[in-house]
Amino acid sequence: MSLRERLEAEIARSGPMTVAQYMTACLHDPGDGYYATRPALGEDGDFVTAPLLSQMFGELVGVWAASAWSLMGEPPAVRLVEIGPGDGTLMLDVLRAARAAPGFLQACDVWLVETSEPLRRVQGQRLGDQVRWAASLAEVPGGAPMILIANELLDCLPARQFVRSAVGWSEQLVGLDRGGRLAFTRGATPVTALLPDAPEGAVYEQSAAQAALGAELGARLTADGGAALLIDYGRDSPGFGDTLQALRRHRTVDPLDAPGEADLTVHADFPAVMAAAIAEGAEAAILTQAQFLARMGIGLRAEALVAARPEKAPTIGRQLNRLVAGGEMGELFKACCLFSPGWTPPAFEDA
Repeated sequence: MSLRERLEAEIARSGPMTVAQYMTACLHDPGDGYYATRPALGEDGDFVTAPLLSQMFGELVGVWAASAWSLMGEPPAVRLVEIGPGDGTLMLDVLRAARAAPGFLQACDVWLVETSEPLRRVQGQRLGDQVRWAASLAEVPGGAPMILIANELLDCLPARQFVRSAVGWSEQLVGLDRGGRLAFTRGATPVTALLPDAPEGAVYEQSAAQAALGAELGARLTADGGAALLIDYGRDSPGFGDTLQALRRHRTVDPLDAPGEADLTVHADFPAVMAAAIAEGAEAAILTQAQFLARMGIGLRAEALVAARPEKAPTIGRQLNRLVAGGEMGELFKACCLFSPGWTPPAFEDA
């Protein structure tokens, strides 16, 4: 029985499910979930992330991590952690760039937080014995400062959706149409939770999972020290909009069409993540991806790569444009930094 058939049977038996529950099933069902069974990254897969577009992205994140360690006073032991490390390309570039900082890698205890067995195998092939794995951040030992990286992680965390009608808010759910097929529907009971005022037809997304990660990171950074760099597409101020999308073969498809066979995402809610971290005692700042990469020196890095390989100049130029241009990833993607009180990590001094 396919995941679609199992979900339809469950809804027929128990009633509609929230969008968050549907996302969780599609992405993480042990037998048919996208990340549990068939994650497909890269040009030949379903989507491409910044580390796969250009080595410059991962190298500058590595420079940021090493610079953060230096600003922390070069502690002799630090946890270097990546959550949602994809195929391992980002961490590979980070570790290569970090070799330029004397003592940094020797101080690092490197961890990848990954729940997908297929991706763990790919990461192991790429990174070998340089890293250790954990299924959650809680499994990564505390007691030492942490430098954490998460690229395109928040967008994969499930969110609920609420729709404003003439009489108030109702929750958007995944139910069945008259033919017994998956379809969006509205909850029959009005939502009584405190939600912001909005015009009729507005969609409000709320991700308890994103906020919970912000709180967990905030508590960890406050207790042990360090910084977390979260890069993703999303908003830097509260807002409305239906951002649920499914990606398959680099094209958007109906999120209900083939459960488990496409990547499902929503926009990162950076204001909620930052507020949750601040409530735990941490501090937070945010930039656009273009601002972050510019401050970390992507222009100079591109020039150096072109000088070393002039024949690659057109390719490097396209990569640079994709990463920083306003019509590409530069403005839609944000770089959010959570950090322990008393200092400010590189690039975020006046954010």
